Amino acid sequence: MTDHLSKEKRSWNMSKIRSKNTRPELAVRKYLYSNGFRYRLHNRKLPGKPDITNQSKKTAVFVNGCFWHQHEGCKKAAIPKSNKSYWLPKLEKNVARFNDNTNKLLDMGWKVFIVWECETKDEDVLKSILDAVYIDG
Repeated sequence: MTDHLSKEKRSWNMSKIRSKNTRPELAVRKYLYSNGFRYRLHNRKLPGKPDITNQSKKTAVFVNGCFWHQHEGCKKAAIPKSNKSYWLPKLEKNVARFNDNTNKLLDMGWKVFIVWECETKDEDVLKSILDAVYIDG
C-alpha cells in the first residue's frame, strides 16, 4: 500500500511532531504544579531524560506518546501500513530503549511514573494516575 501523502508533505507532517512541551505533557505539568509538586523538566543527567523530575523525592515522570512508545491495547499505537520495514524496527528500538532507561532509573532508586498520551484526554484517569505521583513521590 502506498502512502496517500507525497514525500514532501509526509516529511513536513513529521517535522511538526514535537518531543517537548506537547499538549499531554503540559496537561500533566499543570496538574502536578497546581497540586504543589515542584519539578525540573527534561533532566539530561538521568537516563532517558524524563519529562518531569523531582530530585529530592527521586521521582521521574514520563509522558509517552502512544504511537512512538507503542502503548499496548491503544488504537493510537497502530503500525503504519506503508513502509513497515522502516517503522517496525524504529518503534521496537524506541520501546527497548525506553524499557532500558526505565530499568536504569529504578536501579538508581528512582520512582518512575508513566503517563500515556491517551490517558491525558480523560481528566479523571489523569487525576488518579498523577495523585500517586505527588502523594507517593
